[in-house]
Amino acid sequence: MSDVRALIVDDSSVMRKIVERALRQAGLNALIVHEAGSGTEGLDILKAQQVDLILSDINMPSMDGLEFVRQIRAQNLAPGVPVVMITTESSEEHVKQAIQAGARGYIRKPFTAEQVKERVLPLVQAA
Repeated sequence: MSDVRALIVDDSSVMRKIVERALRQAGLNALIVHEAGSGTEGLDILKAQQVDLILSDINMPSMDGLEFVRQIRAQNLAPGVPVVMITTESSEEHVKQAIQAGARGYIRKPFTAEQVKERVLPLVQAA
C-alpha cells in the first residue's frame, strides 16, 4: 500500500498522537500525518494538502467536528475522502448528524487499535 495521508483534527495534542499511534498499530505504517487543533485549522490544511483520510473529534472549541464536516462538503474540500468522527458516549446524537453531513464512520473513545483497524482501514482500502 502506498503512503496514506491522514488529517487528524482534535483540540488535544495528546489525543492526536494517540490517534496516530492507533492508525500505525492498525497497520497503516506508510502514514503521513497532518495535525490540526481545530476545525478551522483543519480546513486550512485541506485547502493546501491532499489527504486520503480525515479523523476528527466532535467536541472542539471554535468549530466543532460537525461544523467541520459540513464545511468540508460545503467548500468541496477533499471530495470522496472518508471522514471518521471520534466521539465520546455522550455525543451519540452528534454522530448521527455527522453521518448525515457526510462522515463515513466513527470510533468511540476510548478506542483500541483493533477498533481502528475494523472501522477505518476498510474506508482507506476502498478509496
